[in-house]
Amino acid sequence: MKRILRLLLSALAVILLAQILPNVGIDNYVTAIIVALVLSLLNFIVKPILIIFTLPVTILTFGLFLLFINAFIILLADYLIDGFYVSGIWSALIFSLLLSILQSILFTFLKEDK
Repeated sequence: MKRILRLLLSALAVILLAQILPNVGIDNYVTAIIVALVLSLLNFIVKPILIIFTLPVTILTFGLFLLFINAFIILLADYLIDGFYVSGIWSALIFSLLLSILQSILFTFLKEDK
């Protein structure tokens, strides 16, 4: 149940950012849920592989290259999903930064009290 809520909160974050950012667009709510699902799958499968391949560059840039890996993941989702578009690498970079911040804010509501 918690995973479904996280997916729906991620879709809500994608919708909000698509409304705010001028170079990011999404067609409808179902596409937002698909974007959230695809982004979570890409972050789970592709991102670790990219981190391993780009480890020397990541070390040289003190981890800042990870921001561009996140932007590449966003652009890959743009390529895979019809109805979701990001105009360029800089828009994807801003989108990924704001998405991370917004998700961390929204996911604090799902924390359980112990």
